[in-house]
Amino acid sequence: KAKKKPLAKGKATSSPLTKAQVKGFEETDKASKNLKVAICVFLMVATFCTYAQIQDHEVIDFDTGSILTHNLNVQAGLTIESFKWVFTKSHLGNWSPVTWLSHMLDYQLYGLHPKGHKLTNLFLHISSALILFIVLLRMTGTLWQSVFVATLFALHPLNVESVVWIAERKNVLSTFFWLMTMWTYFHYAEKPTFKRYGLVFLFFTLGLMSKPMLVTLPFVLLLLDYWPLRRLKLGQERDSNEISEKTTTKRSEIFRLVLEKIPLFLLTVGLSIVTVYYQNIAGALKSLDLFPLQVRLANAIVSYLEYLGKMIWPSGLAVFYPHPESSLATWKWVLCFLVLVAITTISIRFIKKAPYFIVGWLWYLGTLVPVIGIIQVGSQAMADRYAYVPLIGIFIIVAWGVPELISKWRYKEKVLSVSGGIIIFLLLITTWKQVSHWKNNITVFEHAVRVTDKEYPSFALIHNNLGNALDAEGKNAEAISHYKMAIELNPNYYKPHTNLGIALGVEGKNEEAISHFKMAIKLKPDYAPAHNGLGIALGAEGKNAEAISHYKMAVKYNPDFADAYNNLGIALGAEGKNEEAISHYKMTIKLKPDYAKAHNNLGNALDAEGKNAEAISHYKMAIKLNPDYATAHNNLGNVLGLKGEMKEAISQYKMAIKLNPEYADAHYNLGSVLDTEGKNEEAISHYKMAIKLNPDDFWAHNKLGHALVQKGEMKEAVYHYRETVRLRPDFDAARDNLEFALLRLRELE
Repeated sequence: KAKKKPLAKGKATSSPLTKAQVKGFEETDKASKNLKVAICVFLMVATFCTYAQIQDHEVIDFDTGSILTHNLNVQAGLTIESFKWVFTKSHLGNWSPVTWLSHMLDYQLYGLHPKGHKLTNLFLHISSALILFIVLLRMTGTLWQSVFVATLFALHPLNVESVVWIAERKNVLSTFFWLMTMWTYFHYAEKPTFKRYGLVFLFFTLGLMSKPMLVTLPFVLLLLDYWPLRRLKLGQERDSNEISEKTTTKRSEIFRLVLEKIPLFLLTVGLSIVTVYYQNIAGALKSLDLFPLQVRLANAIVSYLEYLGKMIWPSGLAVFYPHPESSLATWKWVLCFLVLVAITTISIRFIKKAPYFIVGWLWYLGTLVPVIGIIQVGSQAMADRYAYVPLIGIFIIVAWGVPELISKWRYKEKVLSVSGGIIIFLLLITTWKQVSHWKNNITVFEHAVRVTDKEYPSFALIHNNLGNALDAEGKNAEAISHYKMAIELNPNYYKPHTNLGIALGVEGKNEEAISHFKMAIKLKPDYAPAHNGLGIALGAEGKNAEAISHYKMAVKYNPDFADAYNNLGIALGAEGKNEEAISHYKMTIKLKPDYAKAHNNLGNALDAEGKNAEAISHYKMAIKLNPDYATAHNNLGNVLGLKGEMKEAISQYKMAIKLNPEYADAHYNLGSVLDTEGKNEEAISHYKMAIKLNPDDFWAHNKLGHALVQKGEMKEAVYHYRETVRLRPDFDAARDNLEFALLRLRELE
């Protein structure tokens, strides 16, 4: 059939914009930019103010000790050796060199003061919140939903653990790189080029080298291809303002999207193998005997719902949630499984109408897989820090889903504004309160004891750590009670046995202490602190040879154990093996250069060998490291006195007495030097103080007798000589002195 000739159409024309219109567009654009800047400022200020109290918080010694306070590699700072260490060694079962480098940089800047380290975590958290806002805004073009997601991420109390705990630097740092990877991927999706893909690859690599949890990120990028980037189309409406057209992506296009992520998947596989290898070596992976597969699956299913519950109602948040092991009720995990299946089914059903739902839900399910407990690391059932990235998926569902649910409400905008404001206000208060629980070791562990289930064996860990915290504050009796609770919950847990032994040793209950140390060694024969503790207890019982053997075991199992080397040096010195003692003191100082006690002990050993100059240098170093170290001042005074430098010796003794007025030896030594200098009255007063503090010091009695003879006070001199002979009957010189004084008094009989 002949086609009708189309009607002729004129060319489309447009009227030029007036100056007023141009100015209006410019003002609108400027207002939009100002609003975005204001939002960013709000996120920064609100988050910083909520977390500001961390500046006065202490180090939480729960993994942080091995990461910072007791880690010589970190304390070496950024050196060539440090770089070799971070790239060739694992620590705590993970290979995360970028995280370790960040710790080293912080130590170089702030030392051991926790404020700087915690503020770095906070800076990374705020940066991640800003990037999340910008990325979502760029990807979706939707302002307020993007703001809401970023605000929930910045201020939700479930994220407190990741921010305030120095040990979780790996979490905030890896998340920063996660979001940077998303940002660069968005730019790549806009205009795929090799250079832009290189940036994606770079940030993903840095993230993996910060924490292995980023292994799920390539899958998340595929989700983003579906929504909001719409590179993958499964029949969804392209735009609500356009005619709906259903298109099915060809297999070749799907293959192309997967293919472009192959380098990322290869990195994921490689790092997963490395992580499992190192965690297996470190003993972090729990065997199937302890945690059978069915137990792990049940806990994982319940944990998925537990995280959602804590997101909605964030109460009872704690540093540790004990694993229920096989005691989890069947009905509970079955019910949770059905809920998960129902939510997943609904998300699939609305895959076209509400694509953000399935993307957010699969983001949540998928990113939790590495830490949900299928591969069990540690003895916790779950952890707040594990939800740091996964909950972003749920935040997205809430931010886009709620407005759509109430889209037909008359006062939709007002409802959203008011409810959003209330939620943010409640988050500010709740998060501030949660941050306060992390003030120090005692507050964080006491809070855990209050709010979590205490009947599970793995909760022994918290009682043990609370005991350590109380012990550090000098609350020995309270510490002992918590160590005993830990042992009651889990008799096979070697750490509380060791710590209880140390605490009992402080109480002078050496026999009990020895039994607990031996139990700890029976449970874990290669546990160096137990051997070191047993050595101390045996030494206190006079069993020096046995003590030496356990100190040697301690340094065998932990060649970097500075305290054990120092104790071994003391024990060898007591056996008269000064040369061996000196070598062990030197090893202590090599491992821990700022160990003041080791410098003092080395000074003593060198002094015994007649190496006065070296001894003086180590005493001075001990005093430099710890100016309040009275013993080092006293010992330095002794060596200076032997060298004839009496004036300096007197000043050191006086400093020792100033620091410790009840230091009997320092009073005695100062009296001796003053006596030599002819300052009889002063000498007598210090001898008397030494005797008052230590009535059994026969040397002080004898010296005081001399000083009193010089003063002509024979009767008092006789009394002190008699005390000397009473305390030390074989002291012949004291008998001679007594005889001389009695003759002066004409008491011939």
